[in-house]
Amino acid sequence: MRVELPGLFDLQVNGFAGIDFNGRDLTADRIHEALERLRETGVTRCLPTLITSSFDDFCGNARVFAGLTGAAVAGLHMEGPYLSPAEGARGAHPKQYLTAASLDDFERRQGAAGGRIRLVTLAPEVPGALRLIEHLASSGVRVAIGHTAAAPAQIADAVSAGATLATHLGNGCAQMLPRHPNVIWEVLASDSLVASLIVDGHHLPGSTVKAMIRAKGTARTVLITDAGAAAGCAPGTYTIGGVNCVLGADGRVSLPGTPYLAGSSLRLNDAIANTVRFTGCSLHDVAAMASTVPAAYLGTPTLGRIVAEWDAAAFSLRVIETRLDETSH
Repeated sequence: MRVELPGLFDLQVNGFAGIDFNGRDLTADRIHEALERLRETGVTRCLPTLITSSFDDFCGNARVFAGLTGAAVAGLHMEGPYLSPAEGARGAHPKQYLTAASLDDFERRQGAAGGRIRLVTLAPEVPGALRLIEHLASSGVRVAIGHTAAAPAQIADAVSAGATLATHLGNGCAQMLPRHPNVIWEVLASDSLVASLIVDGHHLPGSTVKAMIRAKGTARTVLITDAGAAAGCAPGTYTIGGVNCVLGADGRVSLPGTPYLAGSSLRLNDAIANTVRFTGCSLHDVAAMASTVPAAYLGTPTLGRIVAEWDAAAFSLRVIETRLDETSH
């Protein structure tokens, strides 16, 4: 069945097609190449994501993005360095570059990015986090909770200060959690928090995806890829920043020799198909979670339309054509 959908909007993409947005070899041409390959999967707008790294490396890559024109890059997602250093919660973020939250540090990073940082993921228990959340929220920058080992009261304080999103819920937390309370229950129970999910079959089991979306509802759930350079590539070794990661034949991207995931090889059209399969929700409701819902969250329009072939029996969404001459909200 042929369907027409709004252009897809990915709030968290670290790279694509062998190109690492956190790599020291990043250039404007390489970004454009990645964006062209992303359009083949239906993604017409995104927030390229810069993860924890040295201050100089972050600013160097932020400056490359600051010089870009065009609507495909709707801003930048800054994930770290104000994250939990705990194993599991830290994920693939290099521990040596994690730091307390600081208004001065953020403003210097925002300056390098030319004011294009639109979303910041941080751990609310990190020193200085609440003050920074209040500043960001008052200045129009969205704040997400992620890579955290926060207690329920700390999560509640972050929400009161202005946090509005939970980054890749169910991931970026300890491998073993108390039955209750824990960060997952707190986020699911909060009516003020939108939740983003990586639905690749590796980050979250299908039953977990179904339960989370039932709890949050389709209007407060965003599908993201957290894709890295390995996405759209053959199995092998790739990088995210200066960190090596391995893409297996099963599509799982992990830190070598550890149980920890390191981004994904997910394409957003496949995330939609997986979510329909896991939840039984309609294709159009799920597609909204990868297009109009994230756009509304940022207060930014989607870009263009995509024509795709939907195979309901195989749960396959294949993008046929991307049209950029229309804008929808």
